[in-house]
Amino acid sequence: MNKEKVLQFEITDGQQKMRLDLFLAARLPSVTRAKIKRLIDENYVTLGGEPCKAGHIIRPGELVTVYFPIVKIDHIEPEDIQLDIIYEDESLLVVNKPPGLVVHPAYGNMSGTLVNALMAHCKNLSSVAGDKRPGLVHRLDKDTSGLLVVAKDDVTHVELSRQLSQRKIEREYRAIVWGHLKKKTGTIAASLARSPKDRTKMQINEDGKHAVTHYELVKKFHLMSYVKLYLETGRTHQIRVHMASIGHPVFSDKTYGGRGHQLAGRNHEDTILIKEFLKKYDRQMLHARSLVFVHPQRKELVRFDSPLPADMQMLIQDLETASV
Repeated sequence: MNKEKVLQFEITDGQQKMRLDLFLAARLPSVTRAKIKRLIDENYVTLGGEPCKAGHIIRPGELVTVYFPIVKIDHIEPEDIQLDIIYEDESLLVVNKPPGLVVHPAYGNMSGTLVNALMAHCKNLSSVAGDKRPGLVHRLDKDTSGLLVVAKDDVTHVELSRQLSQRKIEREYRAIVWGHLKKKTGTIAASLARSPKDRTKMQINEDGKHAVTHYELVKKFHLMSYVKLYLETGRTHQIRVHMASIGHPVFSDKTYGGRGHQLAGRNHEDTILIKEFLKKYDRQMLHARSLVFVHPQRKELVRFDSPLPADMQMLIQDLETASV
C-alpha cells in the first residue's frame, strides 16, 4: 500500500459515540464524505493498526490512523507559467497571484491557470480539494491579486483547512471602493448564496451560508475610499458582495456595480474623471495583502505579506492627485 503522511486521533473518554466515518468527517472538514469512505474501504484507515469499517462505533481509548496515499495527478497539463513564490518548503508554498490569472482549470479554462503552473513547478500537490484543484486550500477570483497558500500533501492540506474552518487563519485584504464610509470601522454580517438567475453570481440571502467581513478605512479620496478588509469567513465573492450591499462596491468590479453604475447623477467634471479611471483600470481593485497561520509541520505562527500591485498603487496616486 503506497502511503504518504498520516494523521492520528485518539478517542477520549468524553467523545460521543458515533460512526467512524462521521467522526472523521467532523475532524477532516476539507475531505469529502466520498473520499473518507474510499479511504476506509481501501484500508487507508485503521483502528489499532487493523482495517475497519465505516459503520464502526468508536469507543474511548481507540487510536484511529488515517493514511493519505500519494495521488499522481496526470490529467492536468503542466505549463511553464512564471510564479511569484513568496515562500516554499517541503509541505507548502505561498504564491503571490497576479490579477488576470485564473486559479484552477474549469469548463472553458482548462489551461493557462495557476494550477497548470503549479503542476510544472511541484512534483506533488495535495488531492483533498478534488481533481481540478490540486493543492488549493483556498481561492482568489481571476481579477483579484494577492496571496494564496498551496498544500503539497493531504495532511498539510487538512490541517490548513481545519484552521480556515475554525477561523484561525488571518486574511487581510486591501481594496479601493466607491464612495465614503459612514464609519471608519465596521462589520458586515450577511449570509450569501448563489443567485438563482445567474449561477456565476452571489447575492445576500438569509438562507445562504454565514459570512462576516470586517472593514477599516485607510484613506478617503474624492469619489472613493481605500480600505483594509478582514475575512472572518471565506465565501465566494464575499468582499465584493458585502461591500456592494452597503453601497460601496469595489472599484471597477464589473459584476457587482463597480463600473458604469457609478456614473449616475454625477456632475460633468466627475463624469469625465470616472470615465478616465474606468478606462485606465479595468479590473476590480482588490488585493489579498497578508496571510497569518500556524505552519502545520513547524507548529509556528508564520506571516506573509504582499505589496500592493502596480495598478492599485497607480490608482491611489491618481486619486491623491484628483483629491488635491
